[in-house]
Amino acid sequence: MIPPEFEYHAPTTLHDAVALLNQLGDEAKLLAGGHSLLPMMKMRFAEPPHLIDLNRIEQLRGIKESGGVITIGAMTVENEILNSALLKEKASLLPKAVKMIADPQVRNRGTIGGDIAHGDPANDHPAIMMAMDATFVVTGPDGQRSVKAVDFFHGTYMTDLAENEILTEIQIQALSPNTGTAYNKLKRKTGDWATAAAAVVMQMDGEKVSMVRIGLTNVADTAIRAYDAEKLLLGQTLSAETLSQVAAAVTAICNPAEDLRGDAEYKTAMAGEMTKRALLEAASQLRG
Repeated sequence: MIPPEFEYHAPTTLHDAVALLNQLGDEAKLLAGGHSLLPMMKMRFAEPPHLIDLNRIEQLRGIKESGGVITIGAMTVENEILNSALLKEKASLLPKAVKMIADPQVRNRGTIGGDIAHGDPANDHPAIMMAMDATFVVTGPDGQRSVKAVDFFHGTYMTDLAENEILTEIQIQALSPNTGTAYNKLKRKTGDWATAAAAVVMQMDGEKVSMVRIGLTNVADTAIRAYDAEKLLLGQTLSAETLSQVAAAVTAICNPAEDLRGDAEYKTAMAGEMTKRALLEAASQLRG
């Protein structure tokens, strides 16, 4: 199907993009990689009269570090994240997880900001950002503001972004060398969305967990942080009993929608299993 007629805008500065978005209001949609919006327009599930393309705004791209904080521009494509030496060294969860997102063609165009701002609970980056304790910087006509990843997602396709705001960058603290990371994702085929997935960032003191963050993908109406499971792990070894308790705490907060990837019971059970596997994988990096 062919999308309805729309007016195309291609600003080259963030200032101009924000001004356009503020002027056009809910009649405009932002175009990043286009992998979510364009199919919806072709099927006429979305019919914006105006499309604002962010691809010519260079200030929204790139990966850099300053003062222990890594900043990723929202228009940075997935393959840049996958191949970043800085992220492999100091934020290893991101390139590990990107390997499991879609396929090389999609990763050449798909952006990290587009994945996050879309607010789809099946997208991978929201849970990863929660595990990384990320902060999102959004820009609107009144300037910039910061939102923690755990506070950004309000529901399926619902985020903290106002209609006249743009997600401009992602900020994460560089991980110390004694940190293990893992993203375990159950999927039907390569490149598919997750049936269930778990992102883990963890540190250990000897055999005991001293710090851990767990983010879950596609098991609720948004990505979720497994706080109760994290508390159970602190000061504990990764024994079979502890892992069983953690899995129970994870499944207790799941409320997935049934779809072709599985019914609610199966997705919930797999969330617990993916969490156990991710914890063991992260721990293996610290013991090796």
